[in-house]
Amino acid sequence: MSLIDDQNDRAAQRDAAPVHSTVTPLTDLTPDERNANAGTERGRAMVEESLRRYGAGRSILADKAGRIVSGNTTHEAAIDIGLTDAVIVKTDGTKLVVVQRTDLDLDSPAGRALALADNRTSEVGLSWDPGVLAELAADEAIDLSMLFSNLEMASLLGSDAPTPRFEPVDAADNTRLDQLAPDTKCPACGHAWHQGAKS
Repeated sequence: MSLIDDQNDRAAQRDAAPVHSTVTPLTDLTPDERNANAGTERGRAMVEESLRRYGAGRSILADKAGRIVSGNTTHEAAIDIGLTDAVIVKTDGTKLVVVQRTDLDLDSPAGRALALADNRTSEVGLSWDPGVLAELAADEAIDLSMLFSNLEMASLLGSDAPTPRFEPVDAADNTRLDQLAPDTKCPACGHAWHQGAKS
């Protein structure tokens, strides 16, 4: 059953249940020891400077035990600049949690700068940890195919990349390689030829 199907089944219960929030010390949240994003020094510095200038923009995500799923760098930077508390909103993932800043206008210079900082810090701060990524890719229970193509995994992991999983096909559906493209063009030199013809 998908999350959306589950959401439909539990709609009445959720609508009746009030949303509760609590305040807890940031230090009560536990960073992810297997975070596949090793991060970058520059990205980390950008997150810290963004928090200093504009305050907290987006939420981080924790599991039911308070272990951080996403937002490890933000959590660390927030503690380092002296933020002490986090507002915890408990949810089952069937409703989007929206952080609404009552002091911020998107069309203000600070609002636009924060919007850019949110995207740019994510981009600059991304550095995959090949060891953790290889460990996760090798886990049969974790499907990374939605996030990475086989080519991307091979590029990130090199010789540690997992062997692609191919589904068997019926012999009638198994087209010969020389029937796939009657006209072929070399991507390096641009030379074109027809399959079966002498070049």
